[in-house]
Amino acid sequence: MILLEEFQKAGAEVIFLNHQVGNSPESNLLLQMQGAIAEYERAKIMERNRRGRLHAARKGCISVMAIAPYGYRYIKSGTTGEERRFEINEEEARIVKKLFMWIGEERVSINETVRRLKERSVRTQKGREMWNRSTIQQILKNPAYKGQAAFGKTKSNPAKPRIRPQRNAGSQQKRSLTYPSKENWIYIPIPRIVDEALFNAVEEQLAENRERARIQKRKAAYMLQGLIVCQHCRYAYCGVRSGSKKKERVNYYYRCSTIYAFSSSVRGICNSKSVRADVLEMAIWEKVKSILNEPEGMMNEYQQRLEGRRESPLEQDLEREESKLKRGISRLIDSYTNEYINQEEFESRITEMKVHLKEVEEEKERMKDQKETEQEFAMIISSIKKFSSGIESEIDQYDWLEKRSVIRKLVKRIEVNVDDIIIVFRIKEFVAQSGQNQNVQHCPRVP
Repeated sequence: MILLEEFQKAGAEVIFLNHQVGNSPESNLLLQMQGAIAEYERAKIMERNRRGRLHAARKGCISVMAIAPYGYRYIKSGTTGEERRFEINEEEARIVKKLFMWIGEERVSINETVRRLKERSVRTQKGREMWNRSTIQQILKNPAYKGQAAFGKTKSNPAKPRIRPQRNAGSQQKRSLTYPSKENWIYIPIPRIVDEALFNAVEEQLAENRERARIQKRKAAYMLQGLIVCQHCRYAYCGVRSGSKKKERVNYYYRCSTIYAFSSSVRGICNSKSVRADVLEMAIWEKVKSILNEPEGMMNEYQQRLEGRRESPLEQDLEREESKLKRGISRLIDSYTNEYINQEEFESRITEMKVHLKEVEEEKERMKDQKETEQEFAMIISSIKKFSSGIESEIDQYDWLEKRSVIRKLVKRIEVNVDDIIIVFRIKEFVAQSGQNQNVQHCPRVP
């Protein structure tokens, strides 16, 4: 109606093809009602479309996805009745695997991946020669590559009014995007390009890169900054300086951050001792260097752990035992219901059988964890040798920055206690394993 009034003021005549509209109050009322009904129907169509897409996504239909990500091709449904699906593009999938291996195993930066892609003349999906950093980050964060295409990562909403007009924008945006949490995503199974372990390793590495960039902006002067934690209170150790500029000798220490914390809630909760920075850094470096020079010690330890974990009941035996116990419990309940046994006998036998069933289920869960870690153990042996062979022979000639880089590639954290120091190495990152309870890490003690 507003547009019609504006046209009328400008002296323009509006002609409808299906019917005539007069200037009477009745005609205006009818036109307003038609407009309101059309707006209502438009909203209902959008709501039906949204609900239909949600229903299709929950059923696992790939048709709700807009386009196929890099590394896949979208296969439309044909005349044979096949459903739409994602199919792996082998040529692009090789590039995707390289990206994940560079970040997850070699632990290079995003800028380094851009440089490597340019050196290999790898073009983007649109044929461009130069890759954008944000494009690579989107690939590395997309769960579709581990076989779980996510629906509902973005949500379209009416655009919020801007206080000021957007710079260099001809018109205001009509819609705006919000990003729901991962708990609200709907995952659709598709063929995977990388395994979940490598995907999780890349996710951890990206988080570490962000933390490292934050530390570097502060111009860190401590080799172990960001790695040391207090074993007593679990707070981080920070670097401090003892002495003033007027003194000839200034000592640097690592101490628990709670000792002189600004917050009164954590200040003084820990009485851990400070550690001389130069002494600790030298001890850590010597330990790392010894492992690089003789990786066979760690390899033998992991081989022994792998052999020891294989001594367990067969999974088929546990399945049969579990089924037998469940059938026995069901028959026992039927016997009690039909009054073949009394309550005292029923309670004693049902309790015993449930305890046994719980033990079997726990053993099955342990075997499941063992299966997930066997691949890790197998890869650890080759990963340690591969990493140590990649270190240059002139390791004794490394400068401060090179030592710091090697330590951060090998060491996950350093736990300081009153009597000793524990080094937790990054074994699981080398084998691209997720940070769950199953991961196995080598933790030597430094006296």
